[in-house]
Amino acid sequence: MRIIGGKARGRRLQTPSKSTAKQPAQRIRPTADRAREALFSIIGREVENATVLDLYAGTGALGLEALSRSAERVVFVDSNPQAVQIINKNIELCGFSDRTLVLKRDLSKGLSFLAKHLPGTTFSIIFIDAPYRKNFSANMLQALPESGLLLPNALIVVEEDAFTALPEQVAELTLVDKRRYGETGFWFYRQK
Repeated sequence: MRIIGGKARGRRLQTPSKSTAKQPAQRIRPTADRAREALFSIIGREVENATVLDLYAGTGALGLEALSRSAERVVFVDSNPQAVQIINKNIELCGFSDRTLVLKRDLSKGLSFLAKHLPGTTFSIIFIDAPYRKNFSANMLQALPESGLLLPNALIVVEEDAFTALPEQVAELTLVDKRRYGETGFWFYRQK
């Protein structure tokens, strides 16, 4: 796995070994290079100077790709200790320590911890790459509109199993596009 574009293009990222996860829920599933390349081709220059929240960050590949393409700052959140360790290592490998924050938190308990750690911070892009087929993505979509974390016209990108059904409307979030790459699906929501 590597960074696809931008300043850190070609940089290889650390990934989890396949034997380290004891339970399926603890496994880290990195976004494939080709799917990530397609995603960033779609969102294009919108990532420049963006403030990004990478939820269920795993290896941090989505947020790191955004930083490589000139995002201003990325906050990574994951509950898995191995994921947090890998994210921190990948941040160091890419040289992005001054533009990142990594938080180890259980997202099933909500997003209120972000207001405590980052009062007044809002995000222009939010990535939700939750474990597939667990309904975590849908729950996070429900929580985001009331979280106070979204800038006007914020872009929310959900990565999920391509055959999952996600709603077209969630509060003031509207589905504006959906793409499929093999078994990976991307849903694009805008706050209206």
